[in-house]
Amino acid sequence: MKKNKSFIALFLLAIFAFAAVGYWLLPFLAKNETSSNTENNYNQPPAFVKEGEVTFWKGQQKIVKIDVEIAATESERAQGLMYRPSMPDSVGMLFIFEWPAAQAFWMKNTIISLDIIYLDENKKIVSISKNAVPYSEDSLPSAGKAQYVVEVVAGFTDKYGIQPGDRITF
Repeated sequence: MKKNKSFIALFLLAIFAFAAVGYWLLPFLAKNETSSNTENNYNQPPAFVKEGEVTFWKGQQKIVKIDVEIAATESERAQGLMYRPSMPDSVGMLFIFEWPAAQAFWMKNTIISLDIIYLDENKKIVSISKNAVPYSEDSLPSAGKAQYVVEVVAGFTDKYGIQPGDRITF
């Protein structure tokens, strides 16, 4: 009987020892798993997802068509093109606001230089902020009320001769 009590005590001590070691290691294992997941989620630049197309027009003449992501909600507009290391001139982002108003953008956390094109409720270009400086927190206001904004890589508007008075369709 005494042997059984010693065996049970030894068995319970071993279980306690394994539990204590597991309890001590758990925070380290969880931290490594969390940091690995964090790296995968936050160190990857957002992938471009085509949600539509924007065509630029000068009168009745088509200038160029690009694929766009659409930023229609407050959180999508706040994120914009932040954290993207590069972007071809065949893509951009279309911001859609509920109604026309004076708009102003900035480049905080935006790695690449952009041309920011402001458009009125009729989709006519009211102004362009060219070659916006990466990471700048300076306000880049529209020259009039804008309901739509298209962001493209810097130099796009010069390359295609896009200017105020031109329009877009999407």
